[in-house]
Amino acid sequence: MEAKQQRLIEALSRMESVIVAYSGGADSAYLAWAAREALGDRALAVTADSASLPESHKRDAEEFARAWNIRHEYIATREFENPDYVKNDRDRCFHCKDELFTRLGELARERGVEHVVYGVNVDDLGDYRPGQRAAKLHKAEAPLVDAGLTKADIRELSRRAGLATWDRPASACLSSRIPYGTPVTIQNVKTVERGEEEIRALGFRQFRVRFHGDLVRIEIAPEELARALDPRVAREFTAIFKPLGFHYVTLDLEGYRQGALNETLVNLTA
Repeated sequence: MEAKQQRLIEALSRMESVIVAYSGGADSAYLAWAAREALGDRALAVTADSASLPESHKRDAEEFARAWNIRHEYIATREFENPDYVKNDRDRCFHCKDELFTRLGELARERGVEHVVYGVNVDDLGDYRPGQRAAKLHKAEAPLVDAGLTKADIRELSRRAGLATWDRPASACLSSRIPYGTPVTIQNVKTVERGEEEIRALGFRQFRVRFHGDLVRIEIAPEELARALDPRVAREFTAIFKPLGFHYVTLDLEGYRQGALNETLVNLTA
């Protein structure tokens, strides 16, 4: 792992200056830290100012950047103005990342920065991730992949470096909570965000709120599921989600699993 990290930092050093697509999650935070180690102030972490990124994630991203003296900015993205994004077919993530990398590319040209990098890792290459196609289209680079870093490597190296993000639960954008074929709107992603903040306040760590019209499906990590099944906690879930407009509040007995909505893709045509 240490050899992989050294390869990463050396590769970033050769870039001379970079813009890091930075969401504040474990991978992009580690990449932003490594870029700061390699390039100092010639590394800029940029976060999308989008309704699909929870406000709590923005606060976490800001706090991490301050703690490690990483230059950090926001850039407005307008994916919700794109009908191809809003209709939420299997390529939604492509349209989101196409918008993001378009804006990052514009910023890079304005600042005279040649390289835009993002935090995809080796393990991400096996899942259905159309955003990676957008990254290739815009020539965004994947230095974590080039260094051979897996998710486990990144978490362990982050822990050794003292990064608070080392054990941060995986969390995709809020639009990923909306099933394919259901239009993505600012209203429904904000409804999901409010529900997830309430569940977090109950002390749960790894979970997802899945939006199914008038039904909400709550996924809780298997190790936390027993507590979620307690009738008293079930009543708290109901008290959270009924006022948000859901008629039915359900708990998924399979528990949280990453990319659960991708399971439906076998029933969709391209």
